[in-house]
Amino acid sequence: MIDLRSDTVTQPTPAMRQAIAQAPVGDDVLGDDPTVNELEATVAALLGKEAAVYMPSGTMTNQVALRTHTEPGDEIILESQAHIYFYEAGGPAALSGLMCKLIEGDRGIFTAADLRQALRPWNEHYPRTKLVCLENTHNRGGGSIFPLSEIQAIAEVCRDHELRLHLDGARFWNACVATGISEADYAAPFDTVSVCFSKGLGAPVGSALVGSRDLMQRARRFRKMFGGGMRQAGIIAAGALYALHHHRDRLAEDHANAQHLAQGLQHIDGITVDHKNVQTNLVYFHTPEDIPATVLAQQFAALGVGVLPTASNTLRAVTNLMVSQADIDTALDTIATVMGQVRSQPVASDASDGATTPAVSRY
Repeated sequence: MIDLRSDTVTQPTPAMRQAIAQAPVGDDVLGDDPTVNELEATVAALLGKEAAVYMPSGTMTNQVALRTHTEPGDEIILESQAHIYFYEAGGPAALSGLMCKLIEGDRGIFTAADLRQALRPWNEHYPRTKLVCLENTHNRGGGSIFPLSEIQAIAEVCRDHELRLHLDGARFWNACVATGISEADYAAPFDTVSVCFSKGLGAPVGSALVGSRDLMQRARRFRKMFGGGMRQAGIIAAGALYALHHHRDRLAEDHANAQHLAQGLQHIDGITVDHKNVQTNLVYFHTPEDIPATVLAQQFAALGVGVLPTASNTLRAVTNLMVSQADIDTALDTIATVMGQVRSQPVASDASDGATTPAVSRY
């Protein structure tokens, strides 16, 4: 399988497995795990912050950050397609009692002017706005990069209104590699940053929340409350630490493969893609209206290419550590073959739900 469903599908490399096997461990909740402590110190220093807290997932680092910055009944501001709002199971409401105010962005990016317009005046009838959240790169924005200049302008608005600023940096490393901006410079405007080790970097488990020492002390309490306290976590932290040292620069290969994929998709009849909007390792492409994305995904998978349907006529492909340029060429050949077969068949109606599917692809 050439698996392009996500960069979360990566497998540990042999060298990473060796680092995991040899990792010294201790009780992380008691602060005794030397590998976790090294990972936290390393990522905090890399981002220019005082401290970090290692957690099992990016959803947890984001949700712990929200709870760290707010109290129940407060309001947070996010872009309308943000992962925190769209894909974290209602966590802001369930875990922190928060209201979400959404800004409609352009491929996930909004401006300081948009933020100013969204802010409420002080009034006892309104929830208290406490936190602004950005996402870089933006998943549903197609892997779009949030410009540092706009982040700095947004941070200035936050300072003017005594708001804190959090970054969902699940693919933060991709943004840094694509732009050449250092991790510390990109992280500087934020009070807290969540970074993931198990996507493009290829570690098996984990994310970290990074910020000031006081905020991270408070975050540890909510990590424990949310069930994220771990014991001999050095076994998994070792994979993250290895990835941090060895796999950041190679993200450029994923970006090049994504460009190669997007440019190839342009030449396949029935597929539409804007390769100019492919900035990092995510490629969103679209199918004809009469051919559901789920049908095509099944056809591709049957021939050994995995992609992810994200809407009725939209598919996502994510280049990653497990995929080479030769694999991309094979995937393009497979997609072209399937599209040729499907488009040559009559479209049949599914009487059970009124949907239309190609006659060759009922199952």
